[in-house]
Amino acid sequence: MSHRTVHITEQAGLARLLAVGPHRLIADEGAPAGNDTGPDPIEVLLAALGACTSMTMRMYAERHAWPLRDVQVRLRLEQDGEPAIVREIFLDGDLDDEQQSRLMAVAQRCPVHRLLSAPPPLTTVQVEQPVLAYDAGP
Repeated sequence: MSHRTVHITEQAGLARLLAVGPHRLIADEGAPAGNDTGPDPIEVLLAALGACTSMTMRMYAERHAWPLRDVQVRLRLEQDGEPAIVREIFLDGDLDDEQQSRLMAVAQRCPVHRLLSAPPPLTTVQVEQPVLAYDAGP
C-alpha cells in the first residue's frame, strides 16, 4: 500500500497545517503554549490509531458478513510513570463471543497498531529546497 507524503507548514503561533494530498488538518498545542486551534500532535497520533482500529475491525466484520452495527474507539495517553496508550472499544451488534473475541484480536493487527508496536527506523535529513509541494500524489 502506497501512502501520500505528509507536509507540515507553520501557521500562527504553534499551529501547524498538516497537508495530505487534498486534505488539510490543523494541529496545535492547548493554552497557554498554543491557541488550541486543533488537536495536539499526540492527539493526532491517537486519532490515527483509533481510526485505523475502527476501519480494520469494520472491514473484517464485513468480509465475514458479521452483524456489526457500530464500532466505537476511545483512546487516551496515560502518563503515570511509563507512558501507555489505553484503547477502549465498544462493539454493537448481534455478535457471539467468538466473533467479539476475533474482532478484538483484529484490533491488535491494524496497521497503525503494528507500526507503533514495532516502529520502523526513523531518519531525519535536512534538505536544501523547501518541502512545500501540496500535490495529491505520493
